[in-house]
Amino acid sequence: MQESPHVLIVDDDRELLRLLARFLERHGLRVSTARDGREMRQALADWRIELIVLDLMLPGENGLTLCRQLRASSSMPIIMLTAMGEETERIIGLEMGADDYLPKPCSPRELLARIRSVLRRTRSTATSQSQRARILVFERWQLDLARRRLRSPDGFIVDLSPTEFELLAAFAEHPQQVLSRDQLLDLAHGRGAAPFDRTIDIQVSRLRRKIEPDPKSPELITTVRGGGYLFTPSVSHAEASDS
Repeated sequence: MQESPHVLIVDDDRELLRLLARFLERHGLRVSTARDGREMRQALADWRIELIVLDLMLPGENGLTLCRQLRASSSMPIIMLTAMGEETERIIGLEMGADDYLPKPCSPRELLARIRSVLRRTRSTATSQSQRARILVFERWQLDLARRRLRSPDGFIVDLSPTEFELLAAFAEHPQQVLSRDQLLDLAHGRGAAPFDRTIDIQVSRLRRKIEPDPKSPELITTVRGGGYLFTPSVSHAEASDS
């Protein structure tokens, strides 16, 4: 029997933490809570957390700082909570690697739906990988679908968030095809995902910064006006090595 997913909620509002934890636990999740960065790091050290719900406004280290720190060492899914009207901060959070966001005050039911959606696409990747080629190669880049890692032409491993990995896999599995934003949402996020404004554009921008020689003049992922995006390289398949 599969163990219930363990979620960590980081927010300094005690009442909100109590409300969300109680609701999520009633719906089958295990929940730990933290009120700041110190408690978050302690929870991560004590438990095997599968997803973090991270408030933007925290005492001391804010959510953006913590998101940056998490992404430097982990690909764990992050859902960011943002106050209404904080569009700039929300965009920055997505650019730093958050996988989704939810404005506050948030509905516990909607948060549950977002958590399930993110967990579903990260967990379903493992079952779908048996149907994929082990490694996709483009312009001397190597995308290892089984190990979920990207190796640069120089041989370095490039850190990708879960969302960035799925987006690049969607491009590499559909090379030289114009993909609309809706198609990319379906391919990268699964059909349970809703098209939240233009987050695909932000995720593409993040991905370009990691793989393009000049992100301001992209050559690998080009924009097709009125159509979406085009992954320009040809893609070949290779078998994984033990390295």
